[in-house]
Amino acid sequence: MTIKRLILILLTILAIAKITLSLISSWGEPQIQSRLELYQTNLLLHATEWKGDKAGGSNFTTARDTFLGVEPVKTAQNQYEEVLKTDRNTLEQIAAKVLIPPAVAADSPRQPEGRQELQKSLYQLEGLIEELNLRLGILQIHQGQTETAIKTWTELINGSNNNPHHKAITETADVLIRLWQNPPVLVMNAQEQIEKNLDGWFRYVSLSKLYEVQEKTEALANIQVAEQEIAEQALIKLAIVAGIPGFGFFMGVLLLIVLLGQLLIQRKESLLAQNAQLPWTTPWDAETTWQVLIVGFFFVGQFVLPLVFSLLPLNPAGFDVREKAYYVLASYMLMAFGSLLVLYLSIKSFLPLPEGWFQFKWKPTWIFWGVGGYFVALPLVIVVSLINQKLWQGQGGSNPILPIVLEGKDGVALGIFFFTASIAAPLFEEIIFRGFLLPSLTRYFPVWGAIAASSLLFAIAHLSLSEVLPLATLGAVLGIVYTRSRNLLAPMLLHSLWNSGTLLSLFILGSGSK
Repeated sequence: MTIKRLILILLTILAIAKITLSLISSWGEPQIQSRLELYQTNLLLHATEWKGDKAGGSNFTTARDTFLGVEPVKTAQNQYEEVLKTDRNTLEQIAAKVLIPPAVAADSPRQPEGRQELQKSLYQLEGLIEELNLRLGILQIHQGQTETAIKTWTELINGSNNNPHHKAITETADVLIRLWQNPPVLVMNAQEQIEKNLDGWFRYVSLSKLYEVQEKTEALANIQVAEQEIAEQALIKLAIVAGIPGFGFFMGVLLLIVLLGQLLIQRKESLLAQNAQLPWTTPWDAETTWQVLIVGFFFVGQFVLPLVFSLLPLNPAGFDVREKAYYVLASYMLMAFGSLLVLYLSIKSFLPLPEGWFQFKWKPTWIFWGVGGYFVALPLVIVVSLINQKLWQGQGGSNPILPIVLEGKDGVALGIFFFTASIAAPLFEEIIFRGFLLPSLTRYFPVWGAIAASSLLFAIAHLSLSEVLPLATLGAVLGIVYTRSRNLLAPMLLHSLWNSGTLLSLFILGSGSK
């Protein structure tokens, strides 16, 4: 055995261990999907306040009820209760990992690895559950369940945890109890507490009640006018968030039917059969493919870069959203540079490459394949994601960039995240996974097997259990688009459209919490 192969085996063991630990650690982390549903619910609550044109009469009411549902507040309450149930289950699981039996703790000179991160996740989840309970009480109030709401807030106050925001949340809960008790009691800093710890529709409902108790007629009228403007905007945002994917889903299903029908009728002459069995001429062996994947992608990304950044005087945990955006972009660009350098050095001796490798053809067909692939991917990934949600029950983690984008309000940061996710990521990942890995695997597997294997590795590389099935499905569509079109521009366009659509939805949903 050569020294090079021995080093590759050792690096492979390290990479597998690191990936396994990352996937296991994501097990107890919440998915972003549940957060997205709550943000969409918050937009819907704003939209329920829209009175529209009174001249519309019953026609307007019917149209609004059709779009928002007959009982949107009750639906929102059920949604919050469901998320709370899931988060409490997750909290119990994390707490079980954090708590150490006294005997073990006494014998151990240091805390178990990862305990600090688990403790941080525990605090974050405790804080989130308290915020959800604060909002749940307001939804209960709106449903006429005043006693239940007061009980919800009282239990929140009586609960105890080490979360740094616990005191602020409980003080706000006390303000709300006093506002809705009979008779109501005013607290001196009530407005400050409401504006600081509540947002969106929940802030509007609470401030409206406060102004009503204070008999501030003008302030109440002003906030109602402002809410009408926000409600109208919320309807537009909901139409975009629901309408674009809905249209894409319909187009994707239609396109799938057409393509499958064409495959059944025309068979070898159909678009899906085009190049379907045609492998690439691969001049290197499996060791070179292995080397690029392990050294160029996993080792550089998971070991070299973290080590380099750990030696720098940086504290990413203390970064604001813009600094995080720059940090993510710098990390990604360095990883891409290192990986592509390893790729170049690994295949340099095989240059010039056989025909068909790393092709960028500026023919119009790449746009058709990219856009068509995007439409086809939508229904497939949505269906798989729905199954996936049932499987993981809100757990399994998510891409850490997504919550930052969802909650970020900095335009520069959002622009940087957009560049990273919608331009840099498609270029780099498609060169590695579709441009190099997939064709290399056709030396040992049929084309469909190479697509399956490269798609699975593409999904695992994102290090999130809950995303493996949806990303593998997306990767399969990307692989089919590339093998049929033989043009890297096509999967790059599909990948860019997918990431751009995700970021646009996050931005719209996040803006609804203002």
